[in-house]
Amino acid sequence: MPVHEWGDPDSSAPGILLLQEIFGVSPYIEQRAADLAALGYYVIAPEIYWRLDDVDLDEDADDLLERAIGTMQRLDWDQAVTDSVAALEYLRSRDRRTGLIGFCFGGGLAFNVAAVSSPDALVSYYGSALPNLLQLAPDVTAPSLHHFGDADEYLPVDEVVAGLPGTEIHRYPGAGHAFDNPMPAFHDIDASALAWERTVEFLNRNLQGAA
Repeated sequence: MPVHEWGDPDSSAPGILLLQEIFGVSPYIEQRAADLAALGYYVIAPEIYWRLDDVDLDEDADDLLERAIGTMQRLDWDQAVTDSVAALEYLRSRDRRTGLIGFCFGGGLAFNVAAVSSPDALVSYYGSALPNLLQLAPDVTAPSLHHFGDADEYLPVDEVVAGLPGTEIHRYPGAGHAFDNPMPAFHDIDASALAWERTVEFLNRNLQGAA
């Protein structure tokens, strides 16, 4: 499985498994990984679509969203969970504290991974699969942080929040789905900045060792 990495794999820095949106390991995901590495983490972002043929997610294409949705629909979810767990176990094998962070598609995937493995922290941004995964909530024992936009047109936010008791949840009035993504169609600059500030503090608190 191809895996992108940021930071020194041989250091004692906490590890973070970063799980992509439906657009793959895009420049946006790469930037977030670089942001985390600058805070003192060792970050890996696997290519979750690596088992699929004919993946074409050109960010300049007018039909990028349709292409991305079509690609995601061809994905074997259980295999994606298995692949992601393998990546998390790679981090854990380095005898370091490990966290999960996922955006949109990756937010739901990270939640599922946290339910079947043992990360030290979970951050999920508007996990798109969460409505179908809430039965796993009792199995997610890691400290967890969830971000949701109150104007999300893709998620029943009230229902999802009610199914995540005992977790740290932040809601952002006026923000839609994928509000952290810098694409103009999605981005909410204020919600993005505040959610990231909270994410940094949460990871620092639970992974112990970020500068």
